[in-house]
Amino acid sequence: MTRHFLITAAMLTCSNVFMTFAWYGHLRALPNRHWAVAAIASWGVALFEYLIQVPANRIGHEVFSVAQLKMMQEVITLSVFVPFSFLVMKEPLKLNYLWAALCLLGAVFFVFKD
Repeated sequence: MTRHFLITAAMLTCSNVFMTFAWYGHLRALPNRHWAVAAIASWGVALFEYLIQVPANRIGHEVFSVAQLKMMQEVITLSVFVPFSFLVMKEPLKLNYLWAALCLLGAVFFVFKD
């Protein structure tokens, strides 16, 4: 189970980096381009996200439920999004991120509870 967790978490983290850039990177990289250009570029980036995310969920589903996989994804999403927002998008860090993380920890507790 530990091996599956580590592989799944690592792959979901990598896929989430691609997803975050696909969803929000165009706001920084292509601000003056038509939205269709940004959408096509985002789809291109998202392809790599899916190429990692789909096998990650298949590996993870061998030992985790779908709800547990989803909760892992949400925790990873916040863990990737906060540094991205601060470092790439140059937005300020907010205490709200801490409150969101604490809420997610509560959700993790209940989803992984036997």
